Amino acid sequence: MAEQLRAPAFIRQIEPYRAGKPITELAREKGFDPKRILKLASNENPLGVPESARKAAAAAISGANIYPDGNAYALKSEISKRFGVPMDWIVIGNGSDELMGLTCQALLEPGMKTVFSQYYFSVYEIDTHACGSTPVIVPAKGFEIDLDAIVRAIDEKTRIVFLTTPNNPTGLTLSEKDVVSFLERVPPSVTVVLDEAYCDFVPKEERLDSIGLLERYPNLMVARTFSKAYGLAGFRCGFGICAGELPELINRIRPPFNCNTVAQAAAAGCVSDDAFLERVYEMNLKGVAQLEEAFSSLGLRFIPTKSNFILVEIGKGAAALNEALLSRGIIIRPCASFGLPEWIRVSVGTGEQNERFIEALREELPAVRAGN
Repeated sequence: MAEQLRAPAFIRQIEPYRAGKPITELAREKGFDPKRILKLASNENPLGVPESARKAAAAAISGANIYPDGNAYALKSEISKRFGVPMDWIVIGNGSDELMGLTCQALLEPGMKTVFSQYYFSVYEIDTHACGSTPVIVPAKGFEIDLDAIVRAIDEKTRIVFLTTPNNPTGLTLSEKDVVSFLERVPPSVTVVLDEAYCDFVPKEERLDSIGLLERYPNLMVARTFSKAYGLAGFRCGFGICAGELPELINRIRPPFNCNTVAQAAAAGCVSDDAFLERVYEMNLKGVAQLEEAFSSLGLRFIPTKSNFILVEIGKGAAALNEALLSRGIIIRPCASFGLPEWIRVSVGTGEQNERFIEALREELPAVRAGN
């Protein structure tokens, strides 16, 4: 028997990230035409790539034989103008999830801790373990993040707190009042990473002005992505904004050229595309209402969402329902990996896509319930 590689124990304990099933994988398994497969598993934008990003990406392709701008000057400049922050507050990542890992690498060491709520994006735990540190997972209050309990969990070994609003997989948000109260109680030596991947789907009157809090709280980092509302998931581009020294620390360890030329151009081209964002927002509002009405009519419990996905309780037949939907070419997200084995998460699609899912759900649910 071959000798095991001498990997650290804290690496061996990591459970790999489980992404939503790709369309190509289901097509191979079932022999389906990929064009007929409906993916409502990964909270992607059903309107696709905005024209503003397409044009910018197309113009950049001819220069793809040259290394990218490692400092992402043009993209940082557009983000700076969009959000009214200095360029040196901005750090660019290969998706916002890379920024989570880089933040952990910059601040953690063996024996240190991160703190975050139950029902969380698994990258927080993976990145913590990858640094030999300990994740402290605080029980939720129902399905809501318990900010008071998180404050109590912070100790002298805590380096990072991850907060997510809207939270994935629940779709619930934190209010600005509660976030400010929380930040007032967090020691300045603890970095609070506010993951706002889904912020553009929050009802406008309820949105948190996180950017406005940065100067007041230099231990706050706001993480955003182009993968969701902007429709650039396949480009892999995200950014963090922080008034403190974290961007400089991250840039010490950030891989050179971590965001490619075409992704930088696409993101810079669409970051201020308000017309596209408004289309996405309005489509999502209608889709949420369409899905929630259907779940109510079927007697299914769900968590009212402020995002572009809905968490729905199916019961013991959740896994069976997932398989039944896969057999019909529909991919949703089972939530066992979130600690919710009786729930599924459904991304909001176009009206037509939502209707196809609802029809399949109505037809498959009676058999699933009868079998359990």
